Amino acid sequence: MFDEEALIKELNFKAIRSSGSGGQHVNKVASKVELLFDVKASLVLDEAQKLLLQENLQSRLTKERLLIMQCGESRSQHKNKAIVIQRFLELVKSSLVEEKERIPTKIPKVVIRKRLKNKRYQSEKKANRKKPDVD
Repeated sequence: MFDEEALIKELNFKAIRSSGSGGQHVNKVASKVELLFDVKASLVLDEAQKLLLQENLQSRLTKERLLIMQCGESRSQHKNKAIVIQRFLELVKSSLVEEKERIPTKIPKVVIRKRLKNKRYQSEKKANRKKPDVD
């Protein structure tokens, strides 16, 4: 499919300060990791794969065709980097899988007859609940 190691080398990382509550150390440490991937400039992916990624990740890409992912779950920058790389690879793999086109099947005649018979039965049951017509 594609070379994961070469794809990882194309990624750009930026360490930023994590949001949320913290202690005295929080304002000095940039433990949150931001991953940037330029889909257009990728040398690992071929044109068909780039188009498929752009189509499937349309809502996640910026106008410049950049994929931006963040991870600030851990206090460790290295763990966050590993987590965001793993998420990125899973996202790319799942986006490159082409879905098979569904072939509509014909409804069997027995199923149609059974449904109509059941409808008729329900109709008769409700009709029998009415008061008899005395004329």
